[in-house]
Amino acid sequence: MSLTSEDGARVAAEPASGPWRAALRKLVQNRTAMAAALVLVLVVLACIAAPLYAKYVAHTDPFGSNLDGQITIGGKSVPVMQPSPTGLGMTPIGPTWRAQYFLGADNQGRDVAARMLYGGRNSLLIATGSTLICLALAGLVGVVAGFSGGIVDTVLARALDVLWAFPVYMLAISLSVVLISHGLKLGPFTLQADSLLIPVIIIGVVYVPYVARPIRGQVISLARSDFVLASRCLGVARRRILLRDIVPNVTTTLIVFAPLMMALNMLTEAALSFLSIGVQPPAASWGTIILDGEGLLYTRPMVALAPGIAIMITVVMLNFLGDGVREAFDPRAKLRVKSDR
Repeated sequence: MSLTSEDGARVAAEPASGPWRAALRKLVQNRTAMAAALVLVLVVLACIAAPLYAKYVAHTDPFGSNLDGQITIGGKSVPVMQPSPTGLGMTPIGPTWRAQYFLGADNQGRDVAARMLYGGRNSLLIATGSTLICLALAGLVGVVAGFSGGIVDTVLARALDVLWAFPVYMLAISLSVVLISHGLKLGPFTLQADSLLIPVIIIGVVYVPYVARPIRGQVISLARSDFVLASRCLGVARRRILLRDIVPNVTTTLIVFAPLMMALNMLTEAALSFLSIGVQPPAASWGTIILDGEGLLYTRPMVALAPGIAIMITVVMLNFLGDGVREAFDPRAKLRVKSDR
């Protein structure tokens, strides 16, 4: 079939689809990734609406003790804290499936549903902030080490190996214990033990080697590629090669890492908070709420199950989104999977 002159003119007038636009179009066409993104958006919006839920729906203070509180169910006034069936101590009210205490109360009489929404804000904030710090540091270290070579590459690579040698949770726990005990002073700025920036910085730093090493390897491979060698032979400045040829290719890799690292960072924050060395009271996160429900597993399991389910849903959706991002921005990954089969 031959093209007419009008067809040729129309094709020439249409702008060529760039790699970024093609990747985004491919991502949008991935139904699983888009469904995961929709669920994540709903989770984020629900957590953002936490103050509205606490004030206008639950009518409770999710951070204040409410041991003597009363709620009305079926026209009857019911105490939030009820006598334990064993006769020892008090047991918080279970899920009412109503506006107030929808998921029940914790051992301080606080609304679990309202605390979950507030805790989700902190969990998402820490996971996002630590991911940005991790990707920024890993990208910088990986690009500098891989592109510079020589002594610079040797020093940075050995530093990454030292961090890599520590078990990630052991390193995170050690840093958390030290910083929570003494705080963190960065020049004129001092971070108190209850600052959310402390877990953000700790989690962001401990995972740097896991991203920087692949970035360094990719930069070394790009530096030896034909198009970079051709640019050097033509006398193109190193800075121009770095900005035009190396950084754009590395950026797509960092984008692929983003949702996967966010899921991993959320799990790490939950683990640290469950050990009481992450988010500090009076702030809450999904990990701290699981800790609050540890002593209520046999009587009010929903206190611990609800944030655990929220973490599971968010992490699974992030992994689904990460798979879609990888297929869209790194088509070679899909080719490798097909070749393995």
